[in-house]
Amino acid sequence: LPEFRPMLLRSAVSIFGSAVLAGCSVVGVRAGTEQPSYDVVSVVNDTVEIRQYGNRVAIQTTVNRARRSVNENSAFDALAGYIFGKNRSQSKIAMTSPVEMRAGSEKIAMTAPVERKTSGYGMTMRFFLPSGYTTDSAPLPLNPSVSVIDVPPETIAALRFSGRRSTGNVAGHTAQLMNALEGSPWQPAGEPTAFFYDPPWTVPTLRRNEVAVTVVPKNDELADER
Repeated sequence: LPEFRPMLLRSAVSIFGSAVLAGCSVVGVRAGTEQPSYDVVSVVNDTVEIRQYGNRVAIQTTVNRARRSVNENSAFDALAGYIFGKNRSQSKIAMTSPVEMRAGSEKIAMTAPVERKTSGYGMTMRFFLPSGYTTDSAPLPLNPSVSVIDVPPETIAALRFSGRRSTGNVAGHTAQLMNALEGSPWQPAGEPTAFFYDPPWTVPTLRRNEVAVTVVPKNDELADER
């Protein structure tokens, strides 16, 4: 039927585009996914990037480390629920003066990476929001376990690796990161964390994973250069 051809064509293009993006993510191509911007200010041992990040806005939740895989999934689901619409918009819709009402929920684009940090008995997971959001404009979470936070500018040492996101793999690369920093002009100034850029179905050897830690210069001379 001629009148349905444009609609069918749009549907076909949409399905094809989704299939292409899904196929790309299998082989580690993060097409169209926003990432927080940063400047590389130094490189240590040809493997560790010293990055300067600006201010970012994120959502985060903390769960118990016991039964890690189960609780990690629940943390991811809580954050994913927020960006898929389990939130209350802070933007306002103008109506007949002087009445004013707040809009409903917002769907927010997924970004990369997902951050995972463990400390004590807790595991904190964090999604970074797209760059246009502030803590004042980001929707309010409906889930009380989810918080919207400001992440201040910081200098981070990051070591990239591929493979699985297992505790052992992260711990091994974290030790490698810390060893590299021992002989460098930088020293850790916080707890290590991990960044995961790809969905679980990406081929492990093609994944982009990173371990990272906030750093500060070991001496005043380096601090002055920055």
